[in-house]
Amino acid sequence: MSKHHNYKTTVEWTGNSGEGTINAAAYERAHTFSVDGKVDILCSSDIPFRGDGTKHNPEDMLVYALSSCHMLWYLHLCADAGVIVTDYTDTATGRMFQKDTGGGHFEEVVLHPTVTITDASKIELANSLHDKAHEKCFIANSCNFPVKHEPKCFVK
Repeated sequence: MSKHHNYKTTVEWTGNSGEGTINAAAYERAHTFSVDGKVDILCSSDIPFRGDGTKHNPEDMLVYALSSCHMLWYLHLCADAGVIVTDYTDTATGRMFQKDTGGGHFEEVVLHPTVTITDASKIELANSLHDKAHEKCFIANSCNFPVKHEPKCFVK
């Protein structure tokens, strides 16, 4: 059965240093990302765009969203398939191209999940479930650039 799911977020700019946007150097890129009932996330733009490197930026969050969505689908598929995962870590990387005119786009994101399972006879199945997780990932299916995965699976 098909369903629609709705999401509501709030972004509030907190970087007015007193003069507003009188010029590009006069304001901070600081902002707060909020969802009702959840912890706020302090954000900024990335350092090359006059941002604060100690805060999360939209580019980081895009890569995180892809990694998180893939992981959640993968764990679900493993549970359904009888693959017991005891550890999962992903160090995802993204490459963005910036045009001389200031705009740009992501060219690709590569997920690097390292998964630990309990049964050596299920390594092949565990690795194959990454393809299914990718097919189901809502975020990856919404992107206009390649999202790849290069998994490693261990037994412990």
